[in-house]
Amino acid sequence: MKLSEPARLVCAQCRFVFFLDPKVAASTVIRQPGGIVLLQRAIEPGYGKWVFPGGYVDRGETVADAAVREAKEEVNLDIRLVSLLGVFSYRDSPVIVVVYVARTVGGLLKAGDEALDVRLFSTDAIPWNELAFPSTNEALRQYVSGPQKVSRRPLNPG
Repeated sequence: MKLSEPARLVCAQCRFVFFLDPKVAASTVIRQPGGIVLLQRAIEPGYGKWVFPGGYVDRGETVADAAVREAKEEVNLDIRLVSLLGVFSYRDSPVIVVVYVARTVGGLLKAGDEALDVRLFSTDAIPWNELAFPSTNEALRQYVSGPQKVSRRPLNPG
């Protein structure tokens, strides 16, 4: 298969190229005693479906910092990133999803503004047919199939 450049928006007069760049999302698989933290989405896309905490990286923010921020906003947990689980992207999708494994260092598990519910799921009770995105499914399957390489040094300072 030959790879080629995608179609681009180019100004006919000045030849300026308008790049439609992808969005980066940062997510975390957080394991606590009793299971993996999943939240039920209260927004589209995927309203009512289950995901791990995550969201878009803001301009000027590191991917790691975004993952930590999203965990606090969505499930009220303070976390420390332990390892990189994977990077997931799909044809015809503008989103690149970076997924970390994290551990809780503070906070009390509760649903944030963008969640209908938050729960701990044992690995044998993950609602596979009710997951919001292909990246959620793929990352959780990768995590569950372990073993995970766990760094002794945290990926984010603090």
